[in-house]
Amino acid sequence: MNKEEIIQKVNAALMKEFEIPEEKLVPTATFADMQVDSLDVVDMVITFEQTFKIDIRNNYKPGSFTNLGGLYDFIEKLINEKNK
Repeated sequence: MNKEEIIQKVNAALMKEFEIPEEKLVPTATFADMQVDSLDVVDMVITFEQTFKIDIRNNYKPGSFTNLGGLYDFIEKLINEKNK
């Protein structure tokens, strides 16, 4: 899966599951910018784990990402590691 496919899937999930407007889905957007609270983040992690068949919870470390662009990179890294 390439980076563009990851971005499309992440954005589609955020728009559908969390009703985040597309215009807020830019790489520099933080969770605060997207008005996502801590409970939403938990749901988001579960959604992305199921979507991409990866383990985010056991691989996340504080500072792994601080914005949407970092989340895309983090998911891409986990997918690449899984496919090795």
